[in-house]
Amino acid sequence: MSYELTGKLIAKYDTMQKTETFKTREFAIEKTDDIGGRTIVNYAKFQCVQDKTEIIDKVNVGDTVKVYFNIKGSKWEKDGKTNYFTNLDAWRIEQILNTNQSNDSNTDTGKMEPMDNFTATEGNDDLPF
Repeated sequence: MSYELTGKLIAKYDTMQKTETFKTREFAIEKTDDIGGRTIVNYAKFQCVQDKTEIIDKVNVGDTVKVYFNIKGSKWEKDGKTNYFTNLDAWRIEQILNTNQSNDSNTDTGKMEPMDNFTATEGNDDLPF
C-alpha cells in the first residue's frame, strides 16, 4: 500500500553507505494543519534506499513537496528481546509550485491516505509483506 504526504522539506541528510551493497538517505518534512482554529505542526522523517537516495537531490530545503512512500515495519530479535521499528520508505518526491499561495494548510493533499491507483512498477516488489 502506498501513501502520500505534502509538506515543507526542512532537512535532508547525506547518503549513508550501511554495507557494501546497501545505502540509505533520510530527509524530514514539516506538515502544518489548521484544526479547529489551532495550527498543528507535525514532522515526519523519511528514508530512501538504494537507487532512490537520489530523488531528494532535485528539491531544496524550504520547498513544498509531495512525498510518495510506503510504510515498512520490521521485527528485530537480539539477546531474547524482540523490538519493532517502522520506516517511511520514500520512492518518489515532487516539488509543488505554489501559484496560489493563499493558505496551504487548508488543502487536503497532505492527508496520509492510501492511493487506490498505485501500481507496483516503482520497484516495490522487494517488500517482505
